[in-house]
Amino acid sequence: MISIKNQAIKAIAIPAFLCTLYSCGGNTANDSASTSESATSSTVQLDIEKPQLTFGFIKLTDMAPLAIAKELGYFEDEGLFVTIEAQSNWKNILDRVIDGQLDGAHMLAGQPIAAGAGFGRQAELVTAFSMDLNGNGITVSNEVWGKMKPNVPKDAEGKPIHPIKADALAPVIKEFNNAGKTFKMGMVFPVSTHNYELRYWLSAAGIHPGFYTADNIQGQVDAEVLLSVTPPPQMPATLEAGTIYGYCVGEPWNQQAVFKGIGVPVTTNNDVWKNNPEKVFVMTKKFMEENPNTAIAVTKALIRAGKWLDTPGNRPKAVGILANSAYVGADSVVIANSMTGTFEYEKGDKRPSPDFNVFFRYHATYPFYSDGIWFLTQMRRWGQIPESKPAAWYAETIKDIYRPDIWMKAAELLVKEGHLEPADIPDTDGYKAPTTAFIDGNSYDGKDPIGYINSFKIGNKD
Repeated sequence: MISIKNQAIKAIAIPAFLCTLYSCGGNTANDSASTSESATSSTVQLDIEKPQLTFGFIKLTDMAPLAIAKELGYFEDEGLFVTIEAQSNWKNILDRVIDGQLDGAHMLAGQPIAAGAGFGRQAELVTAFSMDLNGNGITVSNEVWGKMKPNVPKDAEGKPIHPIKADALAPVIKEFNNAGKTFKMGMVFPVSTHNYELRYWLSAAGIHPGFYTADNIQGQVDAEVLLSVTPPPQMPATLEAGTIYGYCVGEPWNQQAVFKGIGVPVTTNNDVWKNNPEKVFVMTKKFMEENPNTAIAVTKALIRAGKWLDTPGNRPKAVGILANSAYVGADSVVIANSMTGTFEYEKGDKRPSPDFNVFFRYHATYPFYSDGIWFLTQMRRWGQIPESKPAAWYAETIKDIYRPDIWMKAAELLVKEGHLEPADIPDTDGYKAPTTAFIDGNSYDGKDPIGYINSFKIGNKD
């Protein structure tokens, strides 16, 4: 099993500036509290059908709930003995869950949805736990930023005003394309949040990111920008090599570009869609049906991990855990740039970003149907779902994949055990209220997917 409990996490240096927003002063107390909690846990173990489990993840900071549930003993509290293994790419992680080599995994929110909607490899996958909100950024090369910067509004001190819209990039793309240099950008997977966020950001400025068709599975029909898949850890090197001119990826790979001096993050996905869902924890429907108590127990441990991560004072310790090579394996300073309430754009331009990574607040762990339906609307908008569907199809499809009933069973047990407060459980029918918290101000209502799809100037219409 991957575990670093007995290693000297405290040896990983956490600079003083990290204490600005997420206080470091309580670390010793937190360590003691965690040990005491484990020793005197009020957790009532369910009748676990499969105690030995293997989970997969990609080396990104938003895999943190898995690492924390393991390192703080939350899995053990539930009678679970969990091995977590890093995987090479998102396709591999999907295939290994479907084939039963992994019991569950950290996945892109769009992966189980696409598998159920008929795009890519089809399978019955389910999620009862949303791993986080936000956490991505869009980064461009130094050359592109140098050309964009004159188009970006400045404040009184001459600093770029955020959020930066793709309007500033549009003339740069035109210049490159006119010079015969096709403008290329990277994203991590065709059904990734990153793909849809990058497409949303570009198209909001009138830049066409391309359609998917049966003959063009790269999604580059009519594209002014060619988007291609690059695994997250390879993004900085691919940018530095000049193969792509920008990318959308999760942390720590935007901050790594700043750290290496090869690129500049221009916006975060919290600016593209405020408090958007990012990763989910996925199992097969078959596994959940055969091991219902195990599924609830896993969800309980992950909810506790999410709450711990959003408890003030705990992020510096989380950075130390994630920096270990068994998990993310990046420099702790790079991870801390976003995990501890700040985000660095141009080198030295570090700004407060308390919601860059959200693991529990705003009911982040609850799998809202409306979040899943948003992904379905984007799959239809860009042609991954090739034919028009009635509004009822969206609701029916997502209810087979998103399982808030399992989350609710886990949360109600945690309330009884004293690990959650009743207020931590959302009062919801599974849908969030309509929102205009997008970079273009467009309104999204998960109960009106057709109206939403038809509201865009660029994209398929139904």
